[in-house]
Amino acid sequence: MKRLKVGIVGCGKVAHLHASNLIQMEQARLVAVWNRTRERAQAFAERYGATAHADVADMVHNEKLDMVIVCSAHPFHAEPTLQAIEAGAHVLVEKPLAASLADCDAMIAAARQAGRKLGTVSQRRWYAPVRRVKQAIDEGRIGRPILCTVQMLGWRDRAYYESDAWRGTWSMEGGGVLVNQAPHQLDLLHWFGGPIDELYGYWGNLNHEYIEVEDTAVAVVRYKSGALGSIVVSNSQNPALFGRVWVHGDNGATIGVQTDGGAMFIAGVSQMDEPPINDRWTVQGEEQLLEKWQKEDSEFFRSIPATEYYHRLQVEDFLAAIVDDRDPLVTGEEGRKTVEIFAAIYRSQRERVAVRFPLLGDS
Repeated sequence: MKRLKVGIVGCGKVAHLHASNLIQMEQARLVAVWNRTRERAQAFAERYGATAHADVADMVHNEKLDMVIVCSAHPFHAEPTLQAIEAGAHVLVEKPLAASLADCDAMIAAARQAGRKLGTVSQRRWYAPVRRVKQAIDEGRIGRPILCTVQMLGWRDRAYYESDAWRGTWSMEGGGVLVNQAPHQLDLLHWFGGPIDELYGYWGNLNHEYIEVEDTAVAVVRYKSGALGSIVVSNSQNPALFGRVWVHGDNGATIGVQTDGGAMFIAGVSQMDEPPINDRWTVQGEEQLLEKWQKEDSEFFRSIPATEYYHRLQVEDFLAAIVDDRDPLVTGEEGRKTVEIFAAIYRSQRERVAVRFPLLGDS
């Protein structure tokens, strides 16, 4: 594989995670960075041996970048993505793809027109227990999925929200737990369950009176297949409990993955607290595998820098997609599906209606 030239847009906490990975990769080289504050970009560039730039398009042109990773605040993903694509780069965007469907659609359309790859970070798809769930569904080992459930019960304290000026605001974060913490589980909900037909949801701020956005949301889902689903996500449980996605099949089997346990990690600040594991597996004839998998996954987790490792796997997939001219595992279209879910929950509460899919960007 040729060594591709990569730039980073936005030099906040998660950007350090990407930069640390890139400088260790044989497939890529971090050469340039951009940030709204030039001083911050310069300090970041000096730390990682890159150059700082004042304009995204000029950065792509002047450095002849193959790929850009967008790490700016959620409502500001679209502008640098569009600039990078127009200048000729492929773009991987930190989750979520955007804070609005209109921005998602503009980004996807630009990538299609330019023939560029567009992806969004959802590194939990590379967890071994997540892959087992997906494989079991695809192979029909639970029959037809009939019920999918998401529970993400975490905790964010005042210090977390005050650590960056953009946190907890509609204008700068674009939303709360749905936009920032839950996208990974929402991604698995549609990856496992398939296309959604209808959703009814509520959100609220239950115990974080010092922020504008929601700390808790719930929803019920009907899939186009006829399956049902439920979503319960919250930042209001101290200490944090877990993030889980379970799938129940029409043959009576239940399979599940605990993607997160204990304290919720903050990219660029803290590490994953507990290993991702399959926490439920009742496929007939496979029940005895659960203990074996949990042991193997726990041992593997302790042998790697887990937070960096899974991000690196996704970046490597995106780099390979560029070289091989194929779609990355998590495309822009896949990222849009997650935004569609939280946009539907916001709209459902606002209009007190069940929201039908698909949602248009201008809705």
